[in-house]
Amino acid sequence: MKRSAFSVFALAGLLMIATASVAIAQDTLTVAMAQDAKTLDPHGSNDLASNTVMNQIYQNLLVLDSEGKLVPQLAESYEQLDGKTYRFKLRKGVLFHNGEELKASDVVYSFKRAISPKGSAVSTYASAIDPEGFETPDDYTVIIRTKEENTPFVASLSHVGFGCIINEKATEEAGDDYGQHPVGTGPYRFVSWAKGDRIVLERFDKFSGPAPAAETMVIRPITEATTRTIELETGAVDIALDITPNDMKRVEENDDLRLLRKVGNMTSYIGINTAKAPFDDIRVRRAISLAIDAEGICDVVFQGVGSLPKSPMSPGVMYYDDGQKAQGYDVEAAKKLLEEAGATGMKIQIWTSDRKDRVDTATFAQAMLLEVGIEAEIKVLEWGAFLEGLKAGQHDLFVLGWIPSVPDPSFALDACFTTGSVWNFSRVSDPSIDELLKKGKTIPNGEERASVYGELQSKINEYLPWVYIQNNEFLIGTGKSVKDFEPSSNGVHHLYEVAFEE
Repeated sequence: MKRSAFSVFALAGLLMIATASVAIAQDTLTVAMAQDAKTLDPHGSNDLASNTVMNQIYQNLLVLDSEGKLVPQLAESYEQLDGKTYRFKLRKGVLFHNGEELKASDVVYSFKRAISPKGSAVSTYASAIDPEGFETPDDYTVIIRTKEENTPFVASLSHVGFGCIINEKATEEAGDDYGQHPVGTGPYRFVSWAKGDRIVLERFDKFSGPAPAAETMVIRPITEATTRTIELETGAVDIALDITPNDMKRVEENDDLRLLRKVGNMTSYIGINTAKAPFDDIRVRRAISLAIDAEGICDVVFQGVGSLPKSPMSPGVMYYDDGQKAQGYDVEAAKKLLEEAGATGMKIQIWTSDRKDRVDTATFAQAMLLEVGIEAEIKVLEWGAFLEGLKAGQHDLFVLGWIPSVPDPSFALDACFTTGSVWNFSRVSDPSIDELLKKGKTIPNGEERASVYGELQSKINEYLPWVYIQNNEFLIGTGKSVKDFEPSSNGVHHLYEVAFEE
């Protein structure tokens, strides 16, 4: 079907120019992100901005290396004793930023807190743990048990958030303010946070690993995309995460800059609140899906960067099913479905954060929905308010992306599609989906597990909680002096590894 002409021009005039600031010395690494962190409490949120900052402050028992292999970090070694029991030997002499040594009691405290009400943001991962299954034979040995056999459990320990090890004393002393006073064992310690302006971190001189090159790291949320690029061009920031496709060539053609590209595991989508009438009618959801030209959005908003999804999982996730069908675009079929459902003349809202590509996606969707008789108002919210609003469940449609921290299908699907999950913003509730999600975690990798996740992708596609927009590719701009930066496919970059050219 021929696409609407409006889509080619929908973004004209949306860029703004901002005044650049002065470049700073090379003993400071300054990084621009599209959004501010929501909290630095690893159990308080699971958003990419927060996780990126926390990755510089905290460490985990295990982490994924650049090859995607699980390796020890705070653990010296680990072994699986039986189907549900794991033993970890901790490295000795590791210090928290408050000077206390890491002990087995801190590990137990961290995971007990994660499975408590304070860990609601990471409950999808924490729910695997048996609350009575901890043992500490000595200060450097921890035994953890799961409720049942859980294939992705060990990998989940690398999750920034759920897997972070925190200090009991510091956490209890800070109380409800801990998210603004984090204490970890990582290469950088927290100094200050001016919300909406900058987070300042300082190199931890007693860090047990290689010392970071930069003494200070400054992380600045700059929501306006072109402003991030200008700040990079002038040297006010050394790294600009989230370069938009609009600015890609501008960075590539600047001899003083580098553009790094990394295929990511994020799926961007327009979500539908399936628990709210009339969106609880599958005909309405299918009509919305057919009314939105995802390929057109991908071509213009993302300028062909990334790929068109066919599943809630991106191709980089284990057991992605390439045989799924794209959702399609058919204006006349959408109109007919709305008539059948008695849902003509609808007035709805599309919620989005203030990130440019998502506002642009909402703008395209608004115009496309109008063609089938749906009048949509766009509501742009600050990132934290946006997430809290989605949790409250009063939204209609929303623009978001989901990226699993580990390329296992349980990380891609559980949080977003399990009934009652805090991250299930589409309010999906289907016993057959819940049962398959549970089954997928309890069987070993192989043909049976692949079959379960193939069936899950089909069932979720039939349920239609999301209109798929793009499988992402990270675009990151750096100054020429920046070296040793390898972007991560999960978007949680190891900024502490960055060094500068002599």
